[in-house]
Amino acid sequence: MRERLVLAFVALAVAIIALYGIPRAYIIADLIETSEERRVVRLADFLAVLMAEREAESEVTEEFLLPMLEEGERVTFTAADGTVVQAGAAPAADDITSTAEVEGGGTVEFSRSGEIISGRVQEAVMPVVVIGVVLLVLSAAAGVLLARRLSRPFVRLAGVARDFGTGSLDHDTEDFRIPEARAIDEALRTSARTLEERIRREHEFAANASHQLRTPITALRLELEDLSLWPETPEPVREQLGHALHEIDRLSDAIAELLELARGGTPGADEWVGLDGMLEQAGERWRAQADTSRRAITVEPDAVRSVNAPAPASQILDVLIHNALQHGKGRVTVSGVPGKGYVTVHVSDEGPRPRGNSIFQRTPGKSTGGGEGIGLALSAELAEALGGHLLLESAAKTTFALILPQQNASA
Repeated sequence: MRERLVLAFVALAVAIIALYGIPRAYIIADLIETSEERRVVRLADFLAVLMAEREAESEVTEEFLLPMLEEGERVTFTAADGTVVQAGAAPAADDITSTAEVEGGGTVEFSRSGEIISGRVQEAVMPVVVIGVVLLVLSAAAGVLLARRLSRPFVRLAGVARDFGTGSLDHDTEDFRIPEARAIDEALRTSARTLEERIRREHEFAANASHQLRTPITALRLELEDLSLWPETPEPVREQLGHALHEIDRLSDAIAELLELARGGTPGADEWVGLDGMLEQAGERWRAQADTSRRAITVEPDAVRSVNAPAPASQILDVLIHNALQHGKGRVTVSGVPGKGYVTVHVSDEGPRPRGNSIFQRTPGKSTGGGEGIGLALSAELAEALGGHLLLESAAKTTFALILPQQNASA
């Protein structure tokens, strides 16, 4: 902004100086040339009278003419009998010349050097040029000072906006003299109050949701745990209760991670687990549902036996496998491909690929027949928070690619 203001001031000054100085220089030059031409004509007439008087008394010689000439002047006297007397500087093409008739016969030709006249023009125009340069420098200095003064409020407002982006919503009120700056400051303060209120409500909702969800889950866990300890409980039922307790613990952890993600954190980003075990456990968790739907789940963990991945990625795997069982067709395949610094987990089924990437948008309330909802949107956000990315590949069959940072087990 400062540079543009300075350039605007300088351009305006140049335009004003040019509009005033150029015509002024032409006028001065024209006045000097006109004055010199008139002077040459007057001197030629004067010399014609002087030559007539001189001829009446004596002979016109070069010695007689030289004292009357200045630098760059030349006079040529042609007598009635054709005698030519010359005095002064050598003639040039750009000289100003005037010829006058001498009474009694003959002519006088007087000329003045064009180079001398050009020097007088330069001397007269030079003050205009100097004044223009001085005004240009002063305008540039004034432009810099004025630009700094005008841009200072907007620079402060830019800093305030950057602070808002980092989460600092405390903004001291400043009295800006520029109306536009005051309007922007008021808009920023209004936005800060609105954001602060929304963040407060979201934090309260997260805290309330955590309490409201964890209380019944804890109660349910205690009941199932108590039931598993009954002597009357058969061993197969006790095993299923143990599995249910494990899933309840996972549900509680998932709720905690989602709430932390909603607060802007990165849940479990520093916790690494073996990716092969993560894939196998995810397949086992959903195998019963797949059998019920007469579907099959194939897990191929061999390529990632020595790779560790962020632990919260298991939540994304659950969403992808559930999405494949709910909306896909045929066999569900889960595999991993390690790369340099990253590992890619593919979850695919034999159903046709959905059109576009709208499945990653938050569209709650729509029919689940097309697979829309917030599960994939949350998974994509969690993948970004873990330093990875979730995308839908362009293959003919539905294939999701979960790109995650990897940590070698031997590292």
